[in-house]
Amino acid sequence: MLLFLIKNFEVMDQSVLLSLESWWSEVSFEGKDNFTIGDNGEIILKALPGGKERVVATVSAETAAAILKTLTEKFAEAEARAKELETEWVQADDKLKLQGKVERLKDYLQHAVAVGNYGPIFALVADWEKTLYELSEENYKERLRVIEQAETLADSDSWKETTQAFKDLAEKWKTMGNISKAKSDVLWNRMEAARSKFYDRKRTNHEQHEQEMLRNLDLKMELVELAEGSALSEKWKASTEDFRQWMERWKATGRTVADKNEELWQRFITAKNTFYDRKKVHFDQIQGEQEQNYAQKLALLERAEQLKDSTEWGATSQAYATLMEEWKAIGKVPLEKADELWNRLTAAKDQFFQAKKSHFGTVKVTQDDNLAQKRAILKRAEALKNSTRWREATEELNELMDEWKKIGPVAREHSNAIWEEFIQARKHFFNRKDANRDERKVQAEKTVHIRNEQVRGFVTKLQEEIREEEERIADFRNDLQNVTPGRKAEELRKHLGNLISQGEETIARKVKKLEEAKRDAAQLDAKEKPKKETATPAAPQPVAENTNTATPAAEENTAPQVTTETDVETPANNTDVETGTESTNTSVEGGTEE
Repeated sequence: MLLFLIKNFEVMDQSVLLSLESWWSEVSFEGKDNFTIGDNGEIILKALPGGKERVVATVSAETAAAILKTLTEKFAEAEARAKELETEWVQADDKLKLQGKVERLKDYLQHAVAVGNYGPIFALVADWEKTLYELSEENYKERLRVIEQAETLADSDSWKETTQAFKDLAEKWKTMGNISKAKSDVLWNRMEAARSKFYDRKRTNHEQHEQEMLRNLDLKMELVELAEGSALSEKWKASTEDFRQWMERWKATGRTVADKNEELWQRFITAKNTFYDRKKVHFDQIQGEQEQNYAQKLALLERAEQLKDSTEWGATSQAYATLMEEWKAIGKVPLEKADELWNRLTAAKDQFFQAKKSHFGTVKVTQDDNLAQKRAILKRAEALKNSTRWREATEELNELMDEWKKIGPVAREHSNAIWEEFIQARKHFFNRKDANRDERKVQAEKTVHIRNEQVRGFVTKLQEEIREEEERIADFRNDLQNVTPGRKAEELRKHLGNLISQGEETIARKVKKLEEAKRDAAQLDAKEKPKKETATPAAPQPVAENTNTATPAAEENTAPQVTTETDVETPANNTDVETGTESTNTSVEGGTEE
């Protein structure tokens, strides 16, 4: 009896295999020659130039036709994406800006859950990669020349001129074309080594001629600049620790020049008090906002629980999507209530989507393809998170977020992890971008002040020149009235008249320049005025640590800003800087993205 069952099973298994083979021999689609079907119903893509052999999907006799239809539709979508990128490639002036999209398309093609003629797309991507490599090599050679020039300056003793030369090279570096991150890091490390060597020698030279009081002055000025740079910081946890450490360093630093010590202390303590006053207001406001957010999210939760038993899959899915957008837009709730709300919301959503998943068994193919697309987006986001090309990276990260939202859901076992990795990559980039903006803001204020002083000096110089020219014209007029009659009297009068006319023209030109300079000075004063109005010295106060505290939920998990020495300017960017921060709250506390 047992032998009979075994033989019967073998016959059934053989019939299924023959059924799949018969089906495979009858179906037709473009690029079929690049595929085979395995004994277990696996549709296998053969190894092609630009792609390795891999299993695309697994079918059975019952599901083969439906799944093949979905697979070919997915390939049509992939071809459309390639065609769209090809059009963008042809129109692009700077093709290196498309490198991320090319890499993303290539990565997707290696995992796409689709069947079709992959050969032409692989060939097209290979041509693009070759062009991008050649362009990157040209940019590499240009950057290498800049590095070699920097290395020749490292041993210079012309301190002022060489400092400016290093600044000019750093600015030039920002405007140069892209190269790979690995090569850029190697070259930039050489630049940093050359700069460090020069500035170390410069600092050693200065220190040999300074006394202890001046060294203390430098240390305290550095602390004041750090404190003033963080006075408006919103990195509450990191900046609180920074102020504590800076206060300890201040206490450990000896006194400096008498007329500077009190001034620096007042600036330091004013910056410290400004930060702690803002921190208290911020967390008081957050506490009130989070209570309001809790009431709003509780109402949304009740709506979600009313929908969990619905069988109207499309309408209810859209209702949950709308509800989640409203949830994300509301903001955080008190930490002790967040998990309860989120767990109930997740339970309601899970119940509905689990029922929907059971109902739509064929959704697995779409979810697997969505996962491949999101992994390609995540890979690109990871490649961008340490970028210093702020504007381009911001635009591309926002584009990646838009694409992510359009793709649709993936299997639950992958959803939370890949979403968290993507969000963390975005947060990492935007936190670095905010820190860079704060540093540039301080430098911009210094630049406005220096320019104002220059314009004022120019105004004074023009006024002095106009006065001197008026005195010369008065002397010429006096000489004209006292010309002695004689043979050359008329010629002398004519000459003096010409000198007076030339002097009047000179005064008119200088008066016009003076008016322009005064307008420039007024505009610069307007820029500096808000800063001066807020810098009123406060009365001396004893040294005391601000005791303002905040709940851990409201702290920002970001690294503290770093300030370098005044004469050591470190342009750690190789691109234009785009100001701004991440403007949308895309994460959901404690849960997954559906």
